[in-house]
Amino acid sequence: MTQENTPDPAADGNDALLALAVDAVEELKGESVQILDVHELTTIADHMVICSGRSARHVKRMGETVITNAKQAGLSPRVEGLEQGEWVLIDLNGVMVHIMQPVARAYYQLEKLWDMDAAGAENQSAH
Repeated sequence: MTQENTPDPAADGNDALLALAVDAVEELKGESVQILDVHELTTIADHMVICSGRSARHVKRMGETVITNAKQAGLSPRVEGLEQGEWVLIDLNGVMVHIMQPVARAYYQLEKLWDMDAAGAENQSAH
């Protein structure tokens, strides 16, 4: 990735953070990349990026790439789970990046947890 393609998080706020995260996971062929807009549901982040890696090594490498790109952009990301490589969580202060192995992703189903539109529709149809 060249310097011209690296978004400036200070310039565009969370859109630049989101682009930084998505570019990093797509650069290393992250699978089933999902972007969730959660700004109305929580104060911990405006967006969540969820993707899968094929192995612990792939998950770790994608996490390292997100971290490196964030640091190059002047950020200090908070990171959990990088050593284990099953589920890496990277907090970019406005964008949360979840990089998971397929088994962990299927088990935790974060997309369903944060999809309040679907949950609301289920609750309305139950009444």
